[in-house]
Amino acid sequence: MQMRSIKTLLEAMRVKAWTKNFFVFAALLFGKVWSLRALEETTLAALGFGLIASAIYLINDSVDKEKDKLHPEKCNRPIASGKLSVRSAVVTAVVLAACTLATAWILAPWLALVYSVYFIKQLAYSFRLKNIVILDCVLIAMGFVFRALAGVAVLYDSGETISLSPWLVICTFFLASLLAFAKRRHELVSMGDRARDHRQNLKEYSIPLLDQVIGISASASILGYSIYTVSDRTAEFVSPYLWITIPFVVYGVFRYLFIVYGMGLGGSPDKVLIKDTPLKINILLWVATVAVILSTNPA
Repeated sequence: MQMRSIKTLLEAMRVKAWTKNFFVFAALLFGKVWSLRALEETTLAALGFGLIASAIYLINDSVDKEKDKLHPEKCNRPIASGKLSVRSAVVTAVVLAACTLATAWILAPWLALVYSVYFIKQLAYSFRLKNIVILDCVLIAMGFVFRALAGVAVLYDSGETISLSPWLVICTFFLASLLAFAKRRHELVSMGDRARDHRQNLKEYSIPLLDQVIGISASASILGYSIYTVSDRTAEFVSPYLWITIPFVVYGVFRYLFIVYGMGLGGSPDKVLIKDTPLKINILLWVATVAVILSTNPA
């Protein structure tokens, strides 16, 4: 019984969604800070971000319990299904957030600042801002940006010399916007007329609008990354050969669009990443290629 309770709690914490925290490692990779110590601290930062995010998931699902019961998939979540009580979820969320933030403020102030701002932003999203059309997806995208910033912050805290590239924010934001708006599209398509009852602002979205925004976000992701790889700043401080990796990014974006439009998925990006083999292989090849370029062709 105890093991079942722990499993239910971990499911409510959405541990599988921690794959989003790979964005924390972006600064480590592109900043070419490849020491074992930096890797360990970045891994701990990603773990801490996972705990903060899980606290938010527990609070958000508690707030949305009744609405999630109307969703064909979310109704099976532990809180919506009644497997985990709202009281237990909220207590766990408070403990996770308090312990993680307190530890971060003691050991890594810059990282703690990123955690804190992210946590406040997500609380505002859970209780109010998720009902505002367009802004809800922008805030979701900003969550990925905060993950990338967490990777920079923890390296600052550890004394590493690293400069924050605006392209790290730009590329992350537009890619995350693609994921966020694709998620809204999936909700609108999969739930039909019931979508408005599940999420208040879905009545203001339309498929044509979301298709246009998804197209813009996909284009901006590819263009942003392409410009980054051939910019003078990248050639000087990172590598003049990073443009070689553009095809991986193009394929990855197009593959995700195929998943959204051809397979009718996209409602849960973390599940897509785990289950779609071509996308996983492409990401691994992209990471490997970037690592080889940066290690053999230092700027």
